[in-house]
Amino acid sequence: MRTEISSQGDDYLEFWAEYHLCTLTTLRPDGRPHVVPVGVTVDAEAGIARVITRKSSRKVANLQAARPGQARVAVCQVDGGRWATLEGTAEVLTHPNAVNDAVTRYGQRYGRTPAPDPERVVIEITIDRALGHVGAPKPRTADAAA
Repeated sequence: MRTEISSQGDDYLEFWAEYHLCTLTTLRPDGRPHVVPVGVTVDAEAGIARVITRKSSRKVANLQAARPGQARVAVCQVDGGRWATLEGTAEVLTHPNAVNDAVTRYGQRYGRTPAPDPERVVIEITIDRALGHVGAPKPRTADAAA
């Protein structure tokens, strides 16, 4: 199945497999952005990104305050001049199978499995836009800053 993210190419997908912390942007009920650091896993074939978190978090409250199917979010990661952003709609999943799957994916990307947490939920993002620049970074020199 062709998805927005899978159409970006192998370099883009490899960048999302590297170890990078990311940011998640949600919208508060008053429209102000809420940006927090998170770990993100990406299933390009399904067009899904996932974030594990606690159900009492502000980001979850923001998503639950939105109308069903209208919780817009963005996740972004940066490494020097390389960057990638995924945008889409998010929902909060609480089913143990969904949570366990997301924790397993997190462990594969970040090299550690978080301790069990009965408050854990999954923010599942259906990706509808993928953008960025992930080509090889140009070496930075002191002369370039002048």
